[in-house]
This record gives sequence, C-alpha cells and structure tokens, in this order.
Amino acid sequence: MLNLDGDFGFLERGYRISDVEFEFSVSVFCSLLLMVRKAAEVTKEVNLWVEKETSGLIKELLPSGSVDSSTRLIFANAVYFKGVWIDKFDASKTKDDKFFLLNGSSVQVPFMTSKKKQYIREFSGFKVLGLPYKQGADDRKFSMYFFLPDAKNGLPALVEKFGSESGFLENHLPYRRVKVGAFRIPKFKMSFGFEASEVLKGLGLVLPFSGNGLTEMVDSSVGQNLHVSSIFQKSFIEVNEEGTEAAAATAAVVMLKSYQMEDELDFVADHPFLFVVREDTTGVPLFIGQIHNPLSG
Repeated sequence: MLNLDGDFGFLERGYRISDVEFEFSVSVFCSLLLMVRKAAEVTKEVNLWVEKETSGLIKELLPSGSVDSSTRLIFANAVYFKGVWIDKFDASKTKDDKFFLLNGSSVQVPFMTSKKKQYIREFSGFKVLGLPYKQGADDRKFSMYFFLPDAKNGLPALVEKFGSESGFLENHLPYRRVKVGAFRIPKFKMSFGFEASEVLKGLGLVLPFSGNGLTEMVDSSVGQNLHVSSIFQKSFIEVNEEGTEAAAATAAVVMLKSYQMEDELDFVADHPFLFVVREDTTGVPLFIGQIHNPLSG
C-alpha cells in the first residue's frame, strides 16, 4: 500500500516502485504518483491536484496532449509559499517611478520604500538586500534576497556569475542591518512555464530520458522500456507590501569580493535584478528568478 503522507497515488498492477528510489521520488517529486488509464481524466486530475496544492496559483500544469495511451507514470510535485515580511511596507508610501529595461527604455511601476534599517551588503559590481519573513510555528526561517547589479544592464553578467561560481549565494548574503539612503524596490508579479527536458539534457541529465532510464526505479519486466518523455514546470510569485506569495509545480511524464559596509547604503532596484527565496536554517533556495520588467506578469 502506498503511503504518501495524506496525498494520493495510484499504480498500475504489475508495477512496483523500489523502496529506496520511491523515497527519493517522493522527496523530489513530492506526493502525487498516478497511473494513466484515461488521458483526459488523468490530465484533469493532475491539474486539479496542482491547483489545489498551490492555492489556485498554478492551473493546467499538464497541457492538452501531454498524456496519451503510452503514458505509464506521472510524477508531480507542488510547492506553495506565502510569507509576511517582518517589517511590512507602508502601502501609502508606495509611489510610481521609472524602471529601466535592458533595451534602454523604461516603464512606470509602483515602488515600495522604507526608512528602516535593512539587511544590505555591498560587493564589487552589485549589492544584495535581504528581507526576512515572519517565522512560523517551527524552526524554519525564510528570507527573500535581491541581487541588484550596479549597472542597469548588468543582470546577464551577474546571473552568469551566480550560476558559475561555487557557493556564490552563501558567500554573498547580508548579515547585519544598515541605515539606508535611497531605498526602493518594485512590486511585481510573475508567472512562467516551460517544458524542461531539453534543458536538463543540456545540463547532462540524460539517463532518465533513455530507453532504460528507469530500470532501477521500476521493478517490472517492462521497466527497461520506461523513460521520461517530458517535464513540465510552472511557477508563480508575487511581491507586495505585505510579503510574498509563490508557488511552483513540476510534472514528469514517463512513457513506453566584499567591501567594508558604509554607514548608509542606497538600494534602488530600478533595473533588472535577480531574486532568491531561501530557507536560511538549511540554506535551501525555494525559488530563484529574474525580474526584467515588474509589469510583465
């Protein structure tokens, strides 16, 4: 009998998920494991489950036609996060101002501001802002970090550095509050979805997509014929005066330098930046994204 901690799962008779890999699958793909019988019904069931688990933020994770008669398993996960800032922003002080785009043009967007001390740290070429969320009933502590390049067109180079330098995130976090001068960050809302299999193959993850990629996972005479055909990813995040609401869902379809801090620092996020929502006790990032235009939701 499958035990998915209160969620649901189905397996076609004749298939058994090996114990060790099953634990891994649950932790990676979370708690939905469906055996496909009727494509349209199962697609709807997966999408409704994802919508429920993300409080309605993500709909239709699996597109029409992604499930057919050759589908044998669907692994799906959903992550929902809603955090309230320890220091909320005063909505009455939110004002429209220019946000400069990478193409040199600008748009008017609402900017939040505050005169309170902030967690800001300055580095060569960029600054980092940390906004902590209120802690819940457990020991987990979450924060959102804004990586802002000094140059208005500096985001691509900063992203390259972020992704290529080992330990970049951990080595560039702010740990103490400083006085702020000019301080503005935009409100934004964004959603994004794509089919991720080619990206993963490009990163070297090819075995699951091969003809016998799931042999060690599925204990069955036909296990050698199973492979991952598609991976669909969708995410949503909104940042406002109250805090952050975010969600992400994934479904895999299986078929036959640092400077001394100044007394006062400016942090004006009026051009493209990188953000990270991170659990600070474990150091695990939940969401990573780029804001090119706060109005492009």
